[in-house]
Amino acid sequence: MTLRSGCPKVQVLKRRIADINPDCRVEAIQDFYRPEKRDELIRPDFTYIVDAIDSISAKVDLIATAIARGIPIVSSMGAGNKLDPTALRLADISQTHTCPMAKVVRKLLRERGITRNLTVVFSCEKPIEPLAAHPDEQHLRRQVPGSIAFVPATAGLFLASAVINAILKNADDHA
Repeated sequence: MTLRSGCPKVQVLKRRIADINPDCRVEAIQDFYRPEKRDELIRPDFTYIVDAIDSISAKVDLIATAIARGIPIVSSMGAGNKLDPTALRLADISQTHTCPMAKVVRKLLRERGITRNLTVVFSCEKPIEPLAAHPDEQHLRRQVPGSIAFVPATAGLFLASAVINAILKNADDHA
């Protein structure tokens, strides 16, 4: 693997996937999802959407849009303030617990009539209490939950596994 310093991570990931499987078609979009850009960013030819958005309003809009358009989607809930990658679970959104982000996402999706049939990765680990803010940062509205590399990375592997298994199951069902 060649280090690609200075490249946007979406391009690095696209190249890495091409190194592994040159026949895999990847659309690398370097942008932030916002509801006003949904028509530009979400196309009907998508095979799957993998959501790892931190903004709850954007996450809920993306999920609702994908479901309304019939595009399969998997979503990662909060990995911040978690230390145990073995506490991650792949489940329907209706089965989540302990995760503060999942609780808020469930509530907002319920308001849109979505209560189930959404596969998510969540942690059943109770979030750790963050350390007190540094004196220079105490004026900030809130602290962003910290994450340690192996928890979000493991969540990403769960998401990838869910997508690959769903695609293979769909291929078997249509064989």
